[in-house]
Amino acid sequence: MGSSSHEGTAALDKALDVLDAIGQAPQGLSQAELSARLQLPRTTLYRLLAALVARGLVRRDPLRRVYGLGLRCFEYARAAFAMPDLVAAAQLELRSLRDLTGETAYLCVLDGLESLLLERCDGAHSQRSASALGQRKPLHCTSQGKAMLAALPAPARDALIKELPLTAQTPRTITDRRRLQAEVRLVASRGWAIDDEEIVPGVRCVGAPVVDGEGKLRGAISVAGPAFRLTHERLELLGPELVQAARRVGAQLQAARADPAPGEAEAVEGERAFHGAFPRWSARRQRLLWADALAPAVHAWTAESHDRVLGDTDGPIESLLLHARGALLVQAEGWRLLGGADDPPLPLSGTPRRRLLAACVREDGSLWACAAEGERWRVARLKPSGEFSGGWMLGEPVAALAWNAQGALVAAAPASGTLYRLEAGGPGGGVRRLATVPRASGRLSGLAVDAEGGVWSALREGWSVVRFGSDGAVDRVLGVPVPNPTDLAFGGPGLRQLFVTSARDGVPLETLANAPLSGRLFQLQPGVAGLPLHEVDWPVD
Repeated sequence: MGSSSHEGTAALDKALDVLDAIGQAPQGLSQAELSARLQLPRTTLYRLLAALVARGLVRRDPLRRVYGLGLRCFEYARAAFAMPDLVAAAQLELRSLRDLTGETAYLCVLDGLESLLLERCDGAHSQRSASALGQRKPLHCTSQGKAMLAALPAPARDALIKELPLTAQTPRTITDRRRLQAEVRLVASRGWAIDDEEIVPGVRCVGAPVVDGEGKLRGAISVAGPAFRLTHERLELLGPELVQAARRVGAQLQAARADPAPGEAEAVEGERAFHGAFPRWSARRQRLLWADALAPAVHAWTAESHDRVLGDTDGPIESLLLHARGALLVQAEGWRLLGGADDPPLPLSGTPRRRLLAACVREDGSLWACAAEGERWRVARLKPSGEFSGGWMLGEPVAALAWNAQGALVAAAPASGTLYRLEAGGPGGGVRRLATVPRASGRLSGLAVDAEGGVWSALREGWSVVRFGSDGAVDRVLGVPVPNPTDLAFGGPGLRQLFVTSARDGVPLETLANAPLSGRLFQLQPGVAGLPLHEVDWPVD
């Protein structure tokens, strides 16, 4: 019995030696080369190869008469790194990067002191980068490796760099540890890494780490191609795109472990709206104002009197803003001021005659808005005269605006599903893409910002509201019992309630049968406190 067990172990060791030798030879090995390298009799080697081929671990190329790793090995590798399935989460982004650049896109993971290639999406050109699946590469001279090093906690990163054999692959390879540390710190600060012909002469690569919602490194994605196509200027433009794509991959991985909702949405007692919108919490009066934009009326909610109609008006309401004397209603026919329940809306003279797509108020009382300007859209400070001051030009309209605690303006563009972060004097004109929501998830509708830096938005046609972390990753999704939540705002004691408006116009009858609360105002307990909204500091007659 002991002799049989020993013979079985010896046979297994030999089979693993065969696999190891084949795995280290990307071009494959012939039976004669394997026999000479492993010092195995040909008959023994033949039996081992036949068993490995039958299991799919090894394949034989009939034309070149060499053996290579079989697809079963790659299935095992994918299973080992499925957390959940990293490859499935990255495939759409890899294809998008390939389509964006025309170059080959890669997905790698950290394995010991090397990166391991899990997936590849080939570029459109005949001359392209084409690393083999399962190939291992050094960390110090690849964009994927440097990106993954930068995403590790500092102690783990420093310990790993001390162990790396900094072998020179090309004259451009970094072989000095202090220089490598400096470059990794640069990568950590900007989010993406470059391989400037450091592993293969004439080939450049740009990569970014994939990190999940718990801050754990999961891998890296990259784009590689000939240096004459991937110029330094193009790499600088592609870097931020890689960062955003990697964040979207990480967000998918996190979704499987999303925290449960801290509470279900509760419908507030009151009338239903055709199109509820523009919830605004007034700290001065401790009440929530919101509007029915289509059957134009303004509602007020307080903890004591619940929800009631404060007043109605003629014409659709395009926006509602807080003012010291009540609510400013932005309408195509002109602006109106609504004070108390017994006061009719007061038409205002001298107000802007612009169509505002979105509006919000900054802490200093200034009004910021989005309006069409030629074939583009301007987001800027709006003066009472109707003139814009400064701001940013965008290629698409935005439907919601909100200021965060860092003094940046967040803008939601439903058409592309993009959240923009707008900063004065920033790179690229100060316009940065914070996140992108796939169309299948719903359309961004409304914005609210919490005290921890999170950005909340309702998802029309998505039956939910979503929170984006400060890095743009989705970290919380709260369901609502209606298909079309439209807008949201923090309010209540300590700004710890999240109010959500909804719509029933445009909802099919069969859907309304399953969502009878459509058009109602909802409140949730999000588990975080919001930032206060401010009153517009404009004089009125």
